Amino acid sequence: METIDQIRVILHLIADILVWPVFAGLLASAAITLVVSGSCAREAWDRNRARRAIVSSGEAALSRAAREPKEASLALALEHVLQEFERQAWRGVMRVRLLVRVGPALGLMGTLIPMAYALQGLSEGNLPDLAGNLVTAFAATVIGLAISVFAYLIAAAREEWVRADLQLLGLHAESLLQQEVPRGA
Repeated sequence: METIDQIRVILHLIADILVWPVFAGLLASAAITLVVSGSCAREAWDRNRARRAIVSSGEAALSRAAREPKEASLALALEHVLQEFERQAWRGVMRVRLLVRVGPALGLMGTLIPMAYALQGLSEGNLPDLAGNLVTAFAATVIGLAISVFAYLIAAAREEWVRADLQLLGLHAESLLQQEVPRGA
């Protein structure tokens, strides 16, 4: 057996090993996208009803920090709370943005692996095998792209919400600082 044939065998073995993790990852990503879509729809519903849990809890945390500052100054205490809320808010957005990138990658892998089997079925004249593998390949592509599109739309909406929420929290912190200045003067 030539070296190139040995390399081909190794590549086929790796592809055979990857087929199940890729499909499992694709299904898991699709399920996560559905859950995140529901969560986003719920958050949109709450926002339309003027209920913003993050802003409410952030304002409460800022008010607590203003009453009992752990840092040397009130400004530092408020900044610490703001940074913590910002970090938490962006962490959720970044998880969704990961799906934007992972979905198409898994979809492409889920396309190319069955295509190799489809071409093998074609070379052997096995048309049912060819058709089955082509259907699987195209389904993987569609699912991977759908994951990416939905995740992108969700991430865009959530980024806008995070910016608006952080702006409201920043204004609340500024108002707390303005209240503190006359007392300290």
